[in-house]
Amino acid sequence: MACEPLAGKRYVKITETKTKKDWAVFIKEVSALYPSADKITLVMDNYNTHNPSSFYETFSPEESKKIWDRFEFIRTPKHGSWLNIAETELSVTQTQCLNRRIDNIDIVKSEVDKWQENRNNKNAKID
Repeated sequence: MACEPLAGKRYVKITETKTKKDWAVFIKEVSALYPSADKITLVMDNYNTHNPSSFYETFSPEESKKIWDRFEFIRTPKHGSWLNIAETELSVTQTQCLNRRIDNIDIVKSEVDKWQENRNNKNAKID
């Protein structure tokens, strides 16, 4: 999940795995959401897939550098108490959308897509 808390927008992608490739493709998709931005600031956690090698293992060196250079990556401190806004938004997703057992990934994707569209249309912000 990527979210803009002050704009009331979020972008959710459901995948079966959390691999380096999954993350690299997701970040490329986030980059495409902001075609006119020179630099995109992304605050993220320290998950082991969140590093440059993910791009280089997924895309050509030229494309990897191009994607990486569009971002300013800010990592939350490992032992800090910073509020992780995406985690807060994920909690809202769990409460409002995924609060039951769903055993089919296509249904999960469909439900989350509808939830995301509804939240984005409302410009639901995180305070």
